[in-house]
Amino acid sequence: MRAYVHQGTELAVKDINEPTVGDHDVKVMLKVAGLNHRDLNIPKRRGDQPEPLVLGSDGAGVVTDVGKNVTSVTVGDEVLINPGVGWKEKSDAPPVGFEIVGMPDHGTFAEYYVCKEDGVLPKPGHLTWEEAGVLSLAGLTGYRALFTKAQLKEGDTVFIPGAGSGVVTLMIQFAKAIGAKVIVTSRSKVKLEKARNLGADITLDTNGNWNEELKGQTIDVVVESVGKATFNRSLDVLKKGGRIVTFGATTEDEVTINIRNFFYGQYQLFGTTMGSHKELSEMLAFTETHQIHPVVSQVFTLDETDKAFAYLSDASQFGKIGLRIS
Repeated sequence: MRAYVHQGTELAVKDINEPTVGDHDVKVMLKVAGLNHRDLNIPKRRGDQPEPLVLGSDGAGVVTDVGKNVTSVTVGDEVLINPGVGWKEKSDAPPVGFEIVGMPDHGTFAEYYVCKEDGVLPKPGHLTWEEAGVLSLAGLTGYRALFTKAQLKEGDTVFIPGAGSGVVTLMIQFAKAIGAKVIVTSRSKVKLEKARNLGADITLDTNGNWNEELKGQTIDVVVESVGKATFNRSLDVLKKGGRIVTFGATTEDEVTINIRNFFYGQYQLFGTTMGSHKELSEMLAFTETHQIHPVVSQVFTLDETDKAFAYLSDASQFGKIGLRIS
């Protein structure tokens, strides 16, 4: 089968062996896969390992084969790939052994993908293949950050720096669906306009004076995924006793805070990443109930994966980037 792999120092579409199905396995013919920043970092983490690794954590497709002990999935089912492996029930943190699809095992940038039967969930009927293929990882991450960790509720105000990522475009819609107020930032006027069209109530220039512009606003929750560049500025606009959730660091990882100001402010800091099978199922049901559609910025073919990676690296997208596999 054809797949986009990292091998040695090379990233390329190659022919590799098609995966086989064990007794508890499900085989999916991928229609669309989704790119994530994780895919940009894996080649650096692997170094020059000679074994080919199929990248990709997101995807959706049709089940073409099942093992003899599989009971919940049948051939012909339209499914989404669960980007997490080994995390079933909702918990404070992932269990030991939790992994993300696409490393260390093969991922979704391939014609076929094989996993255990709990590695797939039914595709929501209101989604196109492009929308379904890019939803899981970003949707799961944003859903857990907002609802499991931050406990966001109707009437709250949430502040989210960075308006263009796939996770943020989904969090805007998630928060609005429950009646929360949403404030986002970006350097791009185009992205801010698109965020307003998605439902964002207030949009701010990243380089502006947030404290001045948000006078009179009470920020109950901050969701941070930028890191060093915005963390302390975000903390400054959070109400005393408010909740700040962080799941990423697109700028530098290390952040210095004034710990005295932090404990006097009685702030609550939560870390999160990904989520459980249970939360993924809840998120998919939530998107169906509220008819939420992921924003798809652009879709490339498998042969154009290098272009897709460059597009993601430039951070010019608003929403998610897809790869059309078949």
